[in-house]
Amino acid sequence: MAASELYTKFARVWIPDPEEVWKSAELLKDYKPGDKVLLLHLEEGKDLEYHLDPKTKELPHLRNPDILVGENDLTALSYLHEPAVLHNLRVRFIDSKLIYTYCGIVLVAINPYEQLPIYGEDIINAYSGQNMGDMDPHIFAVAEEAYKQMARDERNQSIIVSGESGAGKTVSAKYAMRYFATVSGSASEANVEEKVLASNPIMESIGNAKTTRNDNSSRFGKYIEIGFDKRYRIIGANMRTYLLEKSRVVFQAEEERNYHIFYQLCASAKLPEFKMLRLGNADNFNYTKQGGSPVIEGVDDAKEMAHTRQACTLLGISESHQMGIFRILAGILHLGNVGFTSRDADSCTISPKHEPLCIFCDLMGVDYEEMCHWLCHRKLATATETYIKPISKLQATNARDALAKHIYAKLFNWIVDNVNQALHSAVKQHSFIGVLDIYGFETFEINSFEQFCINYANEKLQQQFNMHVFKLEQEEYMKEQIPWTLIDFYDNQPCINLIESKLGILDLLDEECKMPKGTDDTWAQKLYNTHLNKCALFEKPRLSNKAFIIQHFADKVEYQCEGFLEKNKDTVFEEQIKVLKSSKFKMLPELFQDDEKAISPTSATSSGRTLLTRTPAKPTKGRPGQMAKEHKKTVGHQFRNSLHLLMETLNATTPHYVRCIKPNDFKFPFTFDEKRAVQQLRACGVLETIRISAAGFPSRWTYQEFFSRYRVLMKQKDVLSDRKQTCKNVLEKLILDKDKYQFGKTKIFFRAGQVAYLEKLRADKLRAACIRIQKTIRGWLLRKKYLRMRKAAITVQRYVRGYQARCYAKFLRRTKAATIIQKYWRMYVVRRRYKIRRAATIVLQSYLRGFLARNRYRKILCEHKAVIIQKRVRGWLARTHYKRSMHAIIYLQCCFRRMMAKRELKKLKIEARSVERYKKLHIGMENKIMQLQRKVDEQNKDYKCLVEKLTNLEGIYNSETEKLRSDLERLQLSEEEAKVATGRVLSLQEEIAKLRKDLEQTRSEKKCIEEHADRYKQETEQLVSNLKEENTLLKQEKEALNHRIVQQAKEMTETMEKKLVEETKQLELDLNDERLRYQNLLNEFSRLEERYDDLKEEMTLMVHVPKPGHKRTDSTHSSNESEYIFSSEIAEMEDIPSRTEEPSEKKVPLDMSLFLKLQKRVTELEQEKQVMQDELDRKEEQVLRSKAKEEERPQIRGAELEYESLKRQELESENKKLKNELNELRKALSEKSAPEVTAPGAPAYRVLMEQLTSVSEELDVRKEEVLILRSQLVSQKEAIQPKDDKNTMTDSTILLEDVQKMKDKGEIAQAYIGLKETNRSSALDYHELNEDGELWLVYEGLKQANRLLESQLQSQKRSHENEAEALRGEIQSLKEENNRQQQLLAQNLQLPPEARIEASLQHEITRLTNENLDLMEQLEKQDKTVRKLKKQLKVFAKKIGELEVGQMENISPGQIIDEPIRPVNIPRKEKDFQGMLEYKKEDEQKLVKNLILGNKPRGVAVNLIPGLPAYILFMCVRHADYLNDDQKVRSLLTSTINSIKKVLKKRGDDFETVSFWLSNTCRFLHCLKQYSGEEGFMKHNTSRQNEHCLTNFDLAEYRQVLSDLAIQIYQQLVRVLENILQPMIVSGMLEHETIQGVSGVKPTGLRKRTSSIADEGTYTLDSILRQLNSFHSVMCQHGMDPELIKQVVKQMFYIIGAITLNNLLLRKDMCSWSKGMQIRYNVSQLEEWLRDKNLMNSGAKETLEPLIQAAQLLQVKKKTDDDAEAICSMCNALTTAQIVKVLNLYTPVNEFEERVSVSFIRTIQMRLRDRKDSPQLLMDAKHIFPVTFPFNPSSLALETIQIPASLGLGFISRV
Repeated sequence: MAASELYTKFARVWIPDPEEVWKSAELLKDYKPGDKVLLLHLEEGKDLEYHLDPKTKELPHLRNPDILVGENDLTALSYLHEPAVLHNLRVRFIDSKLIYTYCGIVLVAINPYEQLPIYGEDIINAYSGQNMGDMDPHIFAVAEEAYKQMARDERNQSIIVSGESGAGKTVSAKYAMRYFATVSGSASEANVEEKVLASNPIMESIGNAKTTRNDNSSRFGKYIEIGFDKRYRIIGANMRTYLLEKSRVVFQAEEERNYHIFYQLCASAKLPEFKMLRLGNADNFNYTKQGGSPVIEGVDDAKEMAHTRQACTLLGISESHQMGIFRILAGILHLGNVGFTSRDADSCTISPKHEPLCIFCDLMGVDYEEMCHWLCHRKLATATETYIKPISKLQATNARDALAKHIYAKLFNWIVDNVNQALHSAVKQHSFIGVLDIYGFETFEINSFEQFCINYANEKLQQQFNMHVFKLEQEEYMKEQIPWTLIDFYDNQPCINLIESKLGILDLLDEECKMPKGTDDTWAQKLYNTHLNKCALFEKPRLSNKAFIIQHFADKVEYQCEGFLEKNKDTVFEEQIKVLKSSKFKMLPELFQDDEKAISPTSATSSGRTLLTRTPAKPTKGRPGQMAKEHKKTVGHQFRNSLHLLMETLNATTPHYVRCIKPNDFKFPFTFDEKRAVQQLRACGVLETIRISAAGFPSRWTYQEFFSRYRVLMKQKDVLSDRKQTCKNVLEKLILDKDKYQFGKTKIFFRAGQVAYLEKLRADKLRAACIRIQKTIRGWLLRKKYLRMRKAAITVQRYVRGYQARCYAKFLRRTKAATIIQKYWRMYVVRRRYKIRRAATIVLQSYLRGFLARNRYRKILCEHKAVIIQKRVRGWLARTHYKRSMHAIIYLQCCFRRMMAKRELKKLKIEARSVERYKKLHIGMENKIMQLQRKVDEQNKDYKCLVEKLTNLEGIYNSETEKLRSDLERLQLSEEEAKVATGRVLSLQEEIAKLRKDLEQTRSEKKCIEEHADRYKQETEQLVSNLKEENTLLKQEKEALNHRIVQQAKEMTETMEKKLVEETKQLELDLNDERLRYQNLLNEFSRLEERYDDLKEEMTLMVHVPKPGHKRTDSTHSSNESEYIFSSEIAEMEDIPSRTEEPSEKKVPLDMSLFLKLQKRVTELEQEKQVMQDELDRKEEQVLRSKAKEEERPQIRGAELEYESLKRQELESENKKLKNELNELRKALSEKSAPEVTAPGAPAYRVLMEQLTSVSEELDVRKEEVLILRSQLVSQKEAIQPKDDKNTMTDSTILLEDVQKMKDKGEIAQAYIGLKETNRSSALDYHELNEDGELWLVYEGLKQANRLLESQLQSQKRSHENEAEALRGEIQSLKEENNRQQQLLAQNLQLPPEARIEASLQHEITRLTNENLDLMEQLEKQDKTVRKLKKQLKVFAKKIGELEVGQMENISPGQIIDEPIRPVNIPRKEKDFQGMLEYKKEDEQKLVKNLILGNKPRGVAVNLIPGLPAYILFMCVRHADYLNDDQKVRSLLTSTINSIKKVLKKRGDDFETVSFWLSNTCRFLHCLKQYSGEEGFMKHNTSRQNEHCLTNFDLAEYRQVLSDLAIQIYQQLVRVLENILQPMIVSGMLEHETIQGVSGVKPTGLRKRTSSIADEGTYTLDSILRQLNSFHSVMCQHGMDPELIKQVVKQMFYIIGAITLNNLLLRKDMCSWSKGMQIRYNVSQLEEWLRDKNLMNSGAKETLEPLIQAAQLLQVKKKTDDDAEAICSMCNALTTAQIVKVLNLYTPVNEFEERVSVSFIRTIQMRLRDRKDSPQLLMDAKHIFPVTFPFNPSSLALETIQIPASLGLGFISRV
């Protein structure tokens, strides 16, 4: 078909655009030949007239169909051109967030400028062993392809990583090396892969720097050869470096930095070891501050310095050498600060004691004066003499910078040499993979010598790349037998000749350097004269005579000639170098040792580096001329030689190409700049690859793929049995131009655009078919709808007419009935109305009469009340008038009296001036004056009496006179006293005035108080009312709070229950984790054992049978082997005997004892954890029991919960302690370290031995306590005499007393168990040694002791009942406490909120403190009791030991000698078979050989009873136990275990063998448990089976060993079935189309994927189901436990789901709607298989849940927010990263499907941002669930088992 025919209406094309480079448009009408203008419609909605070029008349590029956009391989595109490539890359990068894309043999990597989670070990494991086309593009896929080709083709490989600065070359190379290190592992224990990776931080620190384009730009090229041995494991590496940018040491452009190491040193200057370097901030040094950007955002230079030093230590660079490196680097920084002072135009000087130079000389160990002199002078040598010439300041500065660059280059080479020495291996290298990380094509505004060399190297690499691509195309055509036509491609050999040929640019540059007066200008003129107008690739700029232009393959580049000669010479003054060579600092002269000897480029590169600088100097007489000639080699010459050597290396290897693209210049994450991308695509050769592919037949399909895709274009008659002929016939009809396609042997080759044409035909055909189907279906639907409507209309009419007739008849009946009803109703209504009116009238009359009577009564009452009111008012008015009159009269009287009083007062005041009046005024004012007055009155009375007496007694007149005189005297005295009293009256008056004032003040205060009291009373009353209201509110709040408390109590109970459930689940998870870790430890131990045996066999083979060849295993096997390579304590315990070369028989007991100790310790830890689990369960039961008591004591719930939480915290802390001990033990066992680290005496070894010592001490203590109890009981038993019953009872009483002293229930139980074991172990001896019946009586005494113990247990039971009563009392006290708490709560409620909270907290703290103190007292009492009992036990042990010694002395020697000599085989009567098998000791190896080593599951074992070998072995163990022969038991069990291991090692890849021995090992383990005599395992036994229990030996330790062996066998079984299933899973679950025709095959490009069509040899879902059936039938046939079968099936389904999902997440072509349907159908078939096998409850279906959800995610709608919500709720088993990855990878297979929009994916991410899940993308397909072996007793009776003769066990006999 002609290309012009495709330009039809609605066809989409690409047109050039200055901004977007290419813009998409759509044709508005068909194109016809001859049209000059195309009418286009742009995507932004504009119409455009596109004018065709009148000369070329080229049509715009056609756009690919949407289903081809976003392909993994650019060569899969139908239209191969620049816009298609650019658009495909942009869609993958922006929309799908995919940074890798194939372009034929090239991997295009776009720098995302963001950390992506696609480089973990899970991704490495997913790509390991996969074909390159089967997975999405990735750097790991390229690395895996190189690794596989190296192993398959026995040819060295190279990975060439190129690109611009900042494109991610270094990171890509680093990840490639990480892949090799992870997949291959190392051949030695030296961890070479870690050293290879450790070289990266060192080289980055000294060779990388920040530029304007990249924060970590490599300023040198490097080629790393990773060496492999014959088993393709890493043994070493070698590094070559190219063209270090030395000028950066002394100069940095703006916004750039010097090399990272300088800034790391400055950031670490404060470290103690760096103080001698006298460094500071980077801004203080001239060589680090020029760029003005000393800090990189997000980078901590101090941390990077620590990483660099750590890497140096790992690579063997000692601390002294590291400090030497740092001294030299610091010296370079100080050298840059040296300043010069001009004397004149031709000379300069350095100031005396210049500090930077002094520091430089001190660090370098050179003389200051000598260095100062030669920095300002130079030596000139002529033919006759030598003289010293001063130099100018500019020359001195240049010389200083040249010296700094030279020192740094030498140090760089020295470090590279030391890195290579550390990576060098003594083992012979078999092959290697080289990783080339080299600069890409560069063009700047000013391009100099460095850019010239870089572009020259890229020209060479591009030529090699073009030739390789051309060669691959030619090989493909020849392989398919297609006629080969020469393809024209760009050949850059002329450009290379221009640079490196004779009289080329480099040749002329070297020649000019040899000229004495050569300059850049003269060299430029020579270039113009030689090449201008003679070579089309060489041009001269118009406006410059000091520049030239070269037409490179990528672009034209203009180079400035200035500086070419100087950089090519790389001159350093010889005298300065001599000063440095004379340094006292030993390391510095080492850097310049190669200056004293000639080194050719070949030897330089072979040592891993290229000499970049030379010191031209005149040779001495002692040097040969050849050495001087070598010294004169220029940088350009050396670079050309090293480049030629590199090209020879690359041509000798198979190259793999990685082209790194920089998406934008601003380092924005996931931002795509089309202009910059196109420039780089043109420069790196990707578009050239596309052009070469497009020139031939770029689209290639196999016949089967073509038939499957375009079957819709064929008619039935066209389909033949021969697919090839069918395709030929169809293509001849579809494409008439036969030049557009070619038929190869296996493929059809199409020209560009033909696949798009076929896709258009296919889409049109499908669209027409869809229209036809739609037409037919719509017609059928409309007809069905019409018929339904017609039938419905008829039915409706029938029902309506019948309804109408019924309605008319009903109307007639109702009319008649209505007439009758009306008659009666009207009568009823009239009568009722009459009655209502009559009743109403009567009621109205009664109410009216009552109303009138009440009114009349009310009027009379009002008149009566008015009279009373008038009476009262008139009386009140009269009284009021009287009161007013009375008040006025009184007022007038008061006024008059006041006036009169005032007048009287005036008079009184006048009279008051006399003394007598004054006296009278104050008579009544004082009490004493009143008394005197009374006395005067009395005297007056006496006087009257005397007068009367005088009248009566005249005779005594004289005496009376005298009396009167005396009275007169007294009066005089009283007068005097009155005068004194008047003074006192004045003072008293003053006091009265004061008192009056106080009284008034008191009265005022009283009034205030009364007012305050009134107010207070009012306020109090108001407060009381408020308090009453608040009280009611508080009561309501109290009720609400009580309600809330009850609810909170319920909620707390529920939350506690939930927490307990969650904690229980967490403990179960922790238990599973511990079990998993323990099983992993066993797995590691078994691997170490296998590794040790393999190494021993290899040593044997190397010594005896050496083999020259080796067959390479695949990368998956090597990946598994890499897991074996680690060091642990167990490995050291195995390696030590191998180094001492002791026999293997001596190694086994040592390893087994260590292993048993470890098992014992882990068992103890698990038992302690189980005890804690039981404690937690008991707490849960207590919580459940306390639910019923919640209503009685709601307030105590909080305290109980807190107490339980405290107990749980204690248990958790104890659990963590045990976990820490277990982790320390595990770390000590699994630590990867060198042999000397894990040797005896090392820390890890000491940790292990300390753990074992502590465990053994604890075990000895426990054994000692048990032995003390046993010996105490035995001693009392032996003291029993056969005839003295009293003594027996006395001893029993003593025993009872001793038992009663044991207050601890645990000790009693332990003693009881020990007694039972003693009885059991000694039962056989009683029967054999019972001569006098003495021991039998002892046995009877022991029975009595047992009865006493049982009675003691009964008493303990009674004590427990008493404790229960005490607990009930405690409950009662708690109730009282509850009441008290309620009272406190009521009190607290009355307090303010703050005080309430504080009081409640204080009370709670007090209560908890009291409880804690009580608990501590109880704990101390118990500790004291335990210590006391232990002391008593020790005392008893000493006494018992003395008694035993005394008894042994009493035993005669004859008894001791005669007892063992008794004959063993006593003739007995015939008995029934006891279920034991007897064999001789010498037949043990024969037994093991015939039963285990020679027993094949597919042979004799098929017809046996399931588990027969286990039963036979156990019956043999029973007989040895019956004989009490511990050596025989130990030997048999050890031989059995070792033989099973040997069988599994020999035939470990056979599923039947592993399954057979797993079932037998489990059965043997169950037998040991079932017949152990322990009550827990005897519940399901018959009485006969209980008689068969072991009597003498406790094989618990061997049960643990067998359990560990079963775990190892299970893990091996999982690995075997994984290896069998893994090749089937991807093909059967993903690639194979179980439902044919649902999904179409899309074009896949150069790298073909595995076909989804079921060819011969490909796996399908039926293959997986058949394999699952095989596994299940084998396990059932071998009698494996059903629970174990469920665990195996669960593990198988997990492997299927994990591998399928991981491949789905890494394969874009599998993420489509149709593939989701296929996966769901396949999963449903697996679920059906589970139902058929009755395994739905095994948990296997749940392991497929992530895969089911991923398939549903592919099928659901992905448009609206509702769809996003549904997806988030549906995909709960998938992580956020997995959901987003599936949505990004979703790819429509047909045009009818739609892509997922970017906004929808952002919506999903926003909704899932709060989800806490693992950031890991892939599932861990290697994960093995921890296995458990539930006890499964056998109902088979041992005595009924018959041994078939086919086993060859005739030498054993039944007992």
